[in-house]
Amino acid sequence: MRFLALGCLVSALVLAASPTPNALATDPPLETLRSFAEFGEPKYPPDFQHFDYVNPAAPRGGRVRLAAYGTFERINPIPLGPDWPQGLGLVYNSLMTGSGDELSSYYPLIAQSIELPDDASFAIFNLDPRARWHDGEPITADDFVFSLEVIKAHARPLLREFWKNLESAEALDEHRLRINFATRNNWKTVGLAASLGPQPRHFFEATGRSPGEISTEPEVYEGPYRIKSVDIGRSITYERVDDYWAADLPVNRGQNNFDEITYEYFRDLDVAFEAFKSGRIDFWSENEALRWATGYDIPQVRDGQIVRDESIPVNSPRGFAGLVMNTRRAPFDNIDVRKGIARLFDFEWLNRNIFYGQYERARSYFPNSEYGTRDFPLPTEQELEFLEPFRGQIDEAIFMTPFDPGVTDGSGRIRSELREAFGHFAAGGYEVQDGQMRNVETGEVLRVEIVTALASSLRFIEPFVENLRKAGIDASARIVDTAQYQRLTDQYDYDMIAIGANFFPPPNEELWTYFGSPARDEPGTGNWIGVADPVVDQLLEQIVAIDGRDQAALERLQALTRALDRVLLSGHYIVHTYYTATNRFAYWDLFGRPERPPFYATGFPETWWWEPNEAVLAAQRNR
Repeated sequence: MRFLALGCLVSALVLAASPTPNALATDPPLETLRSFAEFGEPKYPPDFQHFDYVNPAAPRGGRVRLAAYGTFERINPIPLGPDWPQGLGLVYNSLMTGSGDELSSYYPLIAQSIELPDDASFAIFNLDPRARWHDGEPITADDFVFSLEVIKAHARPLLREFWKNLESAEALDEHRLRINFATRNNWKTVGLAASLGPQPRHFFEATGRSPGEISTEPEVYEGPYRIKSVDIGRSITYERVDDYWAADLPVNRGQNNFDEITYEYFRDLDVAFEAFKSGRIDFWSENEALRWATGYDIPQVRDGQIVRDESIPVNSPRGFAGLVMNTRRAPFDNIDVRKGIARLFDFEWLNRNIFYGQYERARSYFPNSEYGTRDFPLPTEQELEFLEPFRGQIDEAIFMTPFDPGVTDGSGRIRSELREAFGHFAAGGYEVQDGQMRNVETGEVLRVEIVTALASSLRFIEPFVENLRKAGIDASARIVDTAQYQRLTDQYDYDMIAIGANFFPPPNEELWTYFGSPARDEPGTGNWIGVADPVVDQLLEQIVAIDGRDQAALERLQALTRALDRVLLSGHYIVHTYYTATNRFAYWDLFGRPERPPFYATGFPETWWWEPNEAVLAAQRNR
């Protein structure tokens, strides 16, 4: 999903209508926008000079070394295949880009403005004539036409689904691009179009390479960084482009300050953390509660050489997180079995004994956001407008009872939870015989294998496996490398997997790849669960069809996504795990940073800068 997010975190404002040259003769009048927001208006005015969370006078320089987990086997992220390297967004740009203070607004980058008809059935982007590829060639409208052609012909299903409402593109001239939409009055589609990046047709024609092939060789890029060196599976280094044409645009001022950014890959995060402590890695984003609670009592922290920080809250909406059950295979196609399995997850014991009380239980497919049911235990009047037509097709409990993933006393003794789970298993045709949970009709033992690519996740998976075994289930956990994990998930070859997914607020078209029936059987989508529910499909159709971008439209969208959330929760498809409400990170004291971060991020590495401390440099044994 990293490639999908390039250019997607953004913001905007409407300008006065202006005459539109080169419009088609049959086009309606067009309004010219310097910037726009999917809902409401953007924060920053048309004449803003820089974002509020940057230091416009930040110095440039320094070489930053970061840790990445797992491996990568290619560089181009478009076709279906193995994983690609972290940091790849550094080399890309899009038509318009966004602000870290907002979720769905767009400002000029490659495109200086956008022109739209009243029904938002297409958009014309006016490209900045200064825009250049790293080889000096101009970025033209045809490069975006080629980009959409590449997506439609070669993109992996998840990516292709994401862009499917961009119906076609044409170059009106060298610097005017028209994109036609499959939707009307859908500003999410307009935002997706604004997030489109170019593909260098001239490069592929000159080299004879195909943009649809798995490649380990860099292409020509257009962003603030280029790939300096790459050791496939081990490391990748990006270098800042000194003559980057867009460096002084308001959306870039005070950003992209480091001369080089290197990602070094580790197959073990404990080893990576040791590399950080020794000075081989400069910045560490913490993902493990135990390490955060106990791993920083070291001289480097006590002496102030390493700064430990948890002051920045997580304000961004979270995607769903949990242990996904694959409903394509038995017995996970049985909702009662899924209920029984989920009831044996003891979050309260884990949070007390493993997580040091640092996490919140995920109880929604849209946690930490207004798009989920977090603040609405029961359906609101507006939600009922969308749910009532499906009475008789959906669980009646949706209308009367808040979703409850179950709460234990945290003691680790789960007798009441086992009794409840046994009731669900019995309803699903399973009971304990000779100490094993068996299908009553066939005698087959209920087996569950949980697959993960992250060794640290075994800390919460293994206690869950033990609880499953207490119920007579033949349960196990298996750790695989990231490449194998990618292949397993692309082919849906698993019982259960540990998943953390993103959505792109405001949620819209990407929900089809997660939950839509058409994505169920196509390899490489995001429908890891295997959802194929006509009610879900109809709710997705209504979400995508939201008309308008005023407050009423936003509230209608939020009511629809909450209704969708309730229907998905009633399917008991995943064992909901947890998320943290605070960013946790540590870094060697070699950086300067703005007084405040962007509202939805930490600002690293985009807005930080190199501010070396000689004593700290000397303490880094591996610099």
